[in-house]
Amino acid sequence: MSNKLILSLLMTLVLGSCSENNTDADVQKQPPLVRTTDIQTDGTALHRLSGTIRPRYETPIAFQVEGRILSRHIDAGQRVMAEQLLFSLDPRDLNEAVNVARAQLATAEAALATARSEYKRQKKLLEKKLISEFEVERFELAERAAASQYNAAQAGLQQARISRSYAELQAKHSGILIEVSGEPGQVVSVGQTVAVLAQDDKRDVEVFLPESRHPPRSGVAKLNDGSSVDLELREIAGAADQMSRTWRARYRITSIKDDLPLGSIVQVQLSSEDTEQGTLVIPLGALDERGSGPRVWRVVDGHAQPVSVQIIGLGAEQAHIRAELPPDTQIIALGTHLLVPGMAVRTQH
Repeated sequence: MSNKLILSLLMTLVLGSCSENNTDADVQKQPPLVRTTDIQTDGTALHRLSGTIRPRYETPIAFQVEGRILSRHIDAGQRVMAEQLLFSLDPRDLNEAVNVARAQLATAEAALATARSEYKRQKKLLEKKLISEFEVERFELAERAAASQYNAAQAGLQQARISRSYAELQAKHSGILIEVSGEPGQVVSVGQTVAVLAQDDKRDVEVFLPESRHPPRSGVAKLNDGSSVDLELREIAGAADQMSRTWRARYRITSIKDDLPLGSIVQVQLSSEDTEQGTLVIPLGALDERGSGPRVWRVVDGHAQPVSVQIIGLGAEQAHIRAELPPDTQIIALGTHLLVPGMAVRTQH
């Protein structure tokens, strides 16, 4: 190979390398390409989210006396009827308390009989003028004191018998036991929860709403079998959850549904005529929460600029927001986590 040919090949390689470097530099100098989308007015006034079937009343079950659990007659998840026996305490201490109260009543009864007999005898002596009226009044007061002690002893015996009846813990309502913690041999105190009963007949749907959202008054829940039930707002938490910054709301099920399984997940659609109007709909990818609050990015003269928004609701693919944006505004739909204010961008709709 001649020297001229070698020199020609070297020049070709150098020129090609310079051309590639120049092309790469030109590409790097170009602003990044972003995809934009139109925002839409939320005219449906709907909000979709997941909810959980909860009992209206979750009643803690506890003994009204302390003692050691002798036996447990139920298990978690079991359906029970009203007045069904759930737990039994060791009754020996309570039986002895009844015996003590019965003995105290017998003593008080004997003391009362003695006081009455003595009072009658003193009145006969007064009729014969053998004693003064002052002496008779003293025995009369003694009889009244004995009667009071007798009544107190009767009440003590009744109280002991009532406490003895508390050794057998019965269900006050029909329902399902969603939790059972008491075990035989366990010593429990007064009021210590040993089970939790979910009462029958009444069910709620529990949802968690965004912090800035006003809860709609009504809605619909779609069940797993395809049917739907109407919902009506029953209560809203007094404060937002500190971790998730959401508000817990419970909706009563106005339709009659006796077979709703507790803890099942349902799709909830909430509607409102006054709190949802005027909101906008954007893709979830357009939301950016890196700053002090949620925001979206719009392109102004080829540069990305953030706009603060208020989140009204979140769906599976879309977000409902409120912001000072014209309805025909185009916003950046993807890659908002890479943007900085004033960053030059190229748009692709």
